[in-house]
Amino acid sequence: MKKIALTALALALTTSAHAQDKLKACFVYVGPVGDIGWSYAHDEARKKAEKALPWLETKYVESVPEGQAMPVIDRFAKDNCKVIFTTSFGFMDQTLEAAKKYPKIMFMHASGFKRAPNMGTYMADFYQLYYLNGMMAAALSKTGKLGYVGAFPVPELKRHISAFALGARAVNPKATVSVKWINAWFDPNKAREAAEALISEGNDVLAFTEDSATVVQTAAAKKIPSFAHYSPMYKFAPDYVVSGQLVHWDKIYIDFLTKVKNGTYKIGNLNKVDYWSLMRGGAVELGAQDGMAINPKWVPQLKAARMTVNGKQVSVYDRVMQLKAEMEKGGKFDPFTGPIKDRNGVLRVPAGKVMSVADLNNMAWVAPGVTGQIADEPKK
Repeated sequence: MKKIALTALALALTTSAHAQDKLKACFVYVGPVGDIGWSYAHDEARKKAEKALPWLETKYVESVPEGQAMPVIDRFAKDNCKVIFTTSFGFMDQTLEAAKKYPKIMFMHASGFKRAPNMGTYMADFYQLYYLNGMMAAALSKTGKLGYVGAFPVPELKRHISAFALGARAVNPKATVSVKWINAWFDPNKAREAAEALISEGNDVLAFTEDSATVVQTAAAKKIPSFAHYSPMYKFAPDYVVSGQLVHWDKIYIDFLTKVKNGTYKIGNLNKVDYWSLMRGGAVELGAQDGMAINPKWVPQLKAARMTVNGKQVSVYDRVMQLKAEMEKGGKFDPFTGPIKDRNGVLRVPAGKVMSVADLNNMAWVAPGVTGQIADEPKK
């Protein structure tokens, strides 16, 4: 009996030691994990991180409305979560509040700009991809009128829509991007209605920020090309999805959690941690699906389309692929290089300057060519 008791005790101690060796990371999602967009991409990355890091344990709560994150964070704190990821812009202020409330927990907030000694920030941003997709959209449009279904008029979308418009106007200086806001991250019904309205107004290429495949399906039903958002959407409309923005959050999660585990990142220095991941490093990828930068069906049309670069006529396809390669290497080209005026004619980026990460994170204005109401847009 004594031997059995000792064996049981040893097993319990070993189990306890293993539990203590585990790092528990918990995730707050704004949408359902089945949305095929933002929250789905974060959850896929969570699974990849857990598979890659044997010492990692994870939990998540999905469909948490913005402004209602605190009860979920309180629950995670009681559940001994050591790292809490809040994965939507609208969670920013509550995450900062939670960081002060729970000084022994590490917080990481996606897409925001506020930090604290135990709260860092991270973003895998798409503005480079939107510029390239804007170029292709303008090349494929017969009318020069492009449509955009937008979730919320936050800085992230203003820079993405502006990059899309800047790319479009590099090909067609008269191109426009008409925006319809649905005020939701995930609402297939509103997304469909907005897409149909844009098409009825004569916009013949669509892009969007909404966490379902609704826009690409709606566009395909009208035989209109579109650009996928967040996840591989080629399978939903293989004849009409031209390209899109793909994300690989696991690149950030694995790197950050590894550095927490080895002590590089700790409470006290997270206010200096800000991941700003672009095409270089592979956290974001141009594509209709993984490994397919451009749908082969549309390549001939893009090769036939011409644009002017430094006074010379070049193929839009060649220019897109050239800039893609340059941005993947971290080259000098940046879509937000001045001089850039906003759509009201106010100079926002002086000649020779490039917008800083801070400026991009607080962007309120939009570029020329964008049409439609934009909340909180400065007039001067």
